[in-house]
Amino acid sequence: MAEVKLGGQATAELSEAAQAELMDQCEEQFARLEKLQNEIILCEPDFCENPQQQAVNRLIATEAELKQWLTVEPELLASNSEVLLQAGKEEMLKLCSELEMVVSCHEAKRDKLRETKELEQKWLEEKKQVLIAANDHVERLQLEKGTFSEHSILQDTKLKIQKMKIYQERLMESLGDILEKHIPLPQNESSTNKKNKNITQELDEDLISLNEILEQLMNKVLTTPHDPYVTLDSTFWPPYVEMLLRYGIAVRHQENNFKIRLEPFC
Repeated sequence: MAEVKLGGQATAELSEAAQAELMDQCEEQFARLEKLQNEIILCEPDFCENPQQQAVNRLIATEAELKQWLTVEPELLASNSEVLLQAGKEEMLKLCSELEMVVSCHEAKRDKLRETKELEQKWLEEKKQVLIAANDHVERLQLEKGTFSEHSILQDTKLKIQKMKIYQERLMESLGDILEKHIPLPQNESSTNKKNKNITQELDEDLISLNEILEQLMNKVLTTPHDPYVTLDSTFWPPYVEMLLRYGIAVRHQENNFKIRLEPFC
C-alpha cells in the first residue's frame, strides 16, 4: 500500500479507511483546483490603457476578495477523528520544532549578551580605576599647590639657576685647565735663534688661547643666535682654527672664509 502524505509527514499509521477517505478528499480538492486554474487561463485579462486605473481596479478586486474570505467559515480537514488526530500530531511536532529553534536562537542571543555584559563590566571597572587614579593625582597636585607658595617656588627656581651657573663655571674652568695643559699657547715653543724668539714672543702677546676662542664662539651663539659667526683676526692662531675646523668643532661661513661658528650639536 502506498503511503499517504499529511502535512508533509507520512501517514502510514492511519487505518485503510482513514487513508481512503483522505485520498478521496485530496482528489476532490485537486479536481477543484484544476478547474479553477482552467477558468483563470480561459479568462481574458481586463486590459486598461491607464496603468493607474488598472492598479486601482486590482486593489478593489483584492479588497473584495479579502472581504469574501473573511466571511467564509473555516472547514475541517476531514470528519474522521483519526485523520484529525494525526494532523494534530504533525502540527504539534512542527510547532515543537519551531519552538526549539526559537529557544536555540534566544539562548545564543542570551550568551552573546552575557559576554557583552562581562566585557562592558570589565571596561567599566577599568574606567573606574582610571578615574580614581586621576582624582588622586588632582588631589595630590592641589595639596602640592597649597603647600608650595609662590615665593618658595621662586626661591627654588633661583637656587636651581645658581647651581647651573656654578656647574657651568666649573665646566669652563675644567675645560680651560685641560686646554692649557694639553694645548698651550705657541709662546711655550723654543726657537733656534734669539731674533726669532723675540718675534714669536711679540706675536704671542696678541694671540688668544684656544679656551678664549671657544668661549667667544659659545657666547656668540648664545647672544646672537641669528648671526653666530665670529670674524677671524690676528689674535686667532691659525693652527687652532684649523684644528677646530678639521675635527668638526667649528665650520666656516659659506661666503666668507674669515668667519667661523660652532657646529650645531643637535
